[in-house]
Amino acid sequence: MIVISITIVLFLIYSCLIIYYRQSWLQIPISNKQLAIGNTLSTSISIIIPARNEEENIYGCLESVISQTYPKNLFEVIVVDDFSTDNTPEIVNSYAKKNVTLISLKDFINEVEINSYKKKAIEIAISKAKGDLIVTTDADCIVPNLWLQTIALFYEKHYPAFISAPVSYYGENNFLQIFQSLDFMTLQGITGASVYKKFHSMCNGANLAYEKKAFLEVGGFAGIDNIASGDDMLLMHKVFEYFPERVLFLKSPDAIVQTKPAETLKEFLNQRIRWASKADRYTDKKITAVLSLVYLFNIWIFFLGILSIFYPSVFLWFLGVLIAKTTVELFFIYPVAIFFKKEKLLWWFPLAQPFHILYTIVAGGLGKFGSYKWKERKVK
Repeated sequence: MIVISITIVLFLIYSCLIIYYRQSWLQIPISNKQLAIGNTLSTSISIIIPARNEEENIYGCLESVISQTYPKNLFEVIVVDDFSTDNTPEIVNSYAKKNVTLISLKDFINEVEINSYKKKAIEIAISKAKGDLIVTTDADCIVPNLWLQTIALFYEKHYPAFISAPVSYYGENNFLQIFQSLDFMTLQGITGASVYKKFHSMCNGANLAYEKKAFLEVGGFAGIDNIASGDDMLLMHKVFEYFPERVLFLKSPDAIVQTKPAETLKEFLNQRIRWASKADRYTDKKITAVLSLVYLFNIWIFFLGILSIFYPSVFLWFLGVLIAKTTVELFFIYPVAIFFKKEKLLWWFPLAQPFHILYTIVAGGLGKFGSYKWKERKVK
């Protein structure tokens, strides 16, 4: 039966990919935090934080950033206000004596001039930055106090042009947030594995570092500045094309940046649709192939579920591939969960599986053909 043959082939390819990610994740050396203590480091760093209407989050973010163990004379903090209509600028200005500088995007452009405000914010901040190493995070994130110390040590040891570093959710209080945390943790595991093996490039803008000179050498965001999102992965792809051996993943518990999951289903879907919207803009064909495989496999499982309603003999195959997919993914995510100290969330993983298949199909489809809202702006 052709349906059974397709199911077996898709599962075998998918499971081989997931097992490859697991083995690659396990091979990534963990940066020893003890090495970050007492070392004489000299890298000048500029932390860039784009912010739009973040009065509820920016205080916690800045408090964690200014509490770094890294020498105060070696880093600066630049917050770029993206046309906020709340008290974000006032809060940032209250940190002026703590080495935090506020730049207002409205001083450089009109609000209707461009499509990618975050890229423009980062680009302007880099033009003003004094540091040799640019480190970016988001205004709703909390960073650990050894964050910069760990990044600087890693940079001075390996001298990468681009560093992708780990991000984790915190404060999961309900099933939706647990679901997001499991999904995001899976993406982080794939990120680390793929970057380490140079298989394909992935990252998250909440925790990135790259050389200012590398940013300028690849032309910054030129060529991708018409795309609303992609200040992280699309830039990473450009850097990878120039410096394929100098794009690295920093695996260290002391470098994990934390952020909150979306509070509502609408907010969550908007975020994931935004992430999916740039999938066809990737120049890295390997990641395009991986995303296509994952999407096709999830659609096929959904198709089997529908087919089993009309052909009961298909139901056992549908149930079997669902269990097999869950098992192989748990095999992958377990060591990742240990790294992020979230093993307890894995009990929810089987329950989350059917919802994950549905959301992958919906977000993937709407990312290509739909629209989304980002920071109160509608993007097509």
